[in-house]
Amino acid sequence: MKIDVDNSMVEKDKTKRKVVKILIYALLIFLVFVYILPLLWILMSSMKDNAVFKSTPWDLPKSFNVDNYVFAWTKGKLGIATLNSFIVSTMTLIIALIVGSMAAFAIARLRFKFSKLVLTYFMIGMMIPIHCVLFSLYTQFASWKLTDSLPGLIIPYVAFSLPITIYIMVGFFESIPNELFEAAVIDGCSVPRLFTTVGLPLAKTGFMVTGLMAFVNNWNELLFATVFISDDSRKTLPVALTKFVGPHSTNYTQMFAGIVIAVIPTIIVYCIFANQIVEGLTAGAVKG
Repeated sequence: MKIDVDNSMVEKDKTKRKVVKILIYALLIFLVFVYILPLLWILMSSMKDNAVFKSTPWDLPKSFNVDNYVFAWTKGKLGIATLNSFIVSTMTLIIALIVGSMAAFAIARLRFKFSKLVLTYFMIGMMIPIHCVLFSLYTQFASWKLTDSLPGLIIPYVAFSLPITIYIMVGFFESIPNELFEAAVIDGCSVPRLFTTVGLPLAKTGFMVTGLMAFVNNWNELLFATVFISDDSRKTLPVALTKFVGPHSTNYTQMFAGIVIAVIPTIIVYCIFANQIVEGLTAGAVKG
C-alpha cells in the first residue's frame, strides 16, 4: 500500500514538473514573439516606399527594395555616423576595460586599508543620472574646446562606464582562489604580472560581459551625443537617425532602414558572444 502511495506521489511530481516546464516554454516562446515581431515588421516596412507603407502598413513587401537603405547610408549620412559610433564605442571600451579592470584588481586583491571605501566611491557613480551633470559638463567641455569632437564624447562615456565595469570585475577577481595568487607570488610574480598572467585570464568571462555592456550602451547613447555634437560629420548613429524625423512629415520607411542599419551590429555581437554573456551572468549570480 505504501509503495502505491509513493508511486502516485512520484507520478504527481512528474506531472507537475511537466506542466511547469510547458508553461515556462510557452512563456519563453511568447517573449520571443514579443521581441522578434517588431524587428521583423520594421525590416519588412523598410523595403516599402512611404506611400505603400501608409496605405498597407501590415502587408508583406511585394519586392525586396533596397533604395531606402542606399538613401539612409548616403544621403542620410549613416555611413560616417556608423564610423563615428564605432570609433567612440571602441575607444571607450578599451579605456574603460583597462582602467576599470586595474582598479577592480587593486580593490579586490591588494587589500589596502580603504579598499571598500574606494569601491563605494565608484558605486556612487552608478546612482548619478547623466541629466544632473549634463549642463556642467557641456560648460566645462566648451571652455576646453572639446565640444563637436569625438574625444568630448569618449571622456564622459568612459566615466559612466567605469562604475559598472569595476563593480562586476571586482566580483570576478574575488572569486579567484587565493592559492593561485600565493603560488604566483612564491614564484616571484610582481603585482603587474599577477594582474596580467593570473587575474585577467581567469576573469576573462567578466571582461567579456563588461566589455559587451559598455560597447552596446555607448553605441545606443543619445543624450550626450545630441548635446555635445552639432557637426554632421561627427554625429553618432543614434543622433543621425533623428534627422529622418521632420517637423511636418516623416519618411518612415527610410527611418526604418536606418534603424535596421543601427541594430545590426548589436545583434551580430550578441549572436557571436551569447554563450559568454550567459556564462558571465551565471557566474556572477553565484558569487560570494
